[in-house]
Amino acid sequence: MSRVSVFSAPFLLGFEAFEERVDRLAKATDGYPPYNIERTVDAEGTERFLVSIAVAGFGVGELEVLAEDNQIVVRGRQKDETGREFLHRGIAARQFQRSFLLADGMIVKDATLGHGMLVVAIERPKTSKIARRIDIRSL
Repeated sequence: MSRVSVFSAPFLLGFEAFEERVDRLAKATDGYPPYNIERTVDAEGTERFLVSIAVAGFGVGELEVLAEDNQIVVRGRQKDETGREFLHRGIAARQFQRSFLLADGMIVKDATLGHGMLVVAIERPKTSKIARRIDIRSL
């Protein structure tokens, strides 16, 4: 049975890559690590988003934030230290990858780590709507 996509409508041109990203994000159902997303709008109309991810136990060198192709990918890789003997191991050295899809025009400003929270700041500057007339040439 073939899957019908909302993006297959004939008037939606050039959305194939967007559809791929949405499919990829839909498959990432793991709830680890938990995160919050906050939105604010300043007086000039600039939207700001803060993505806060709970990464307790991870150091700066064990985290990676990659902004590429209208997407943010956050990866965490804890190193399992050899030579340590645990009588009880309740905190696992766990890896993760969390992706967030961004709309066009969004800018990843920075990322900070403090008190077990990784905070990625994203901004969407207010843009003016531009309409232009397209001249019709005769062949």
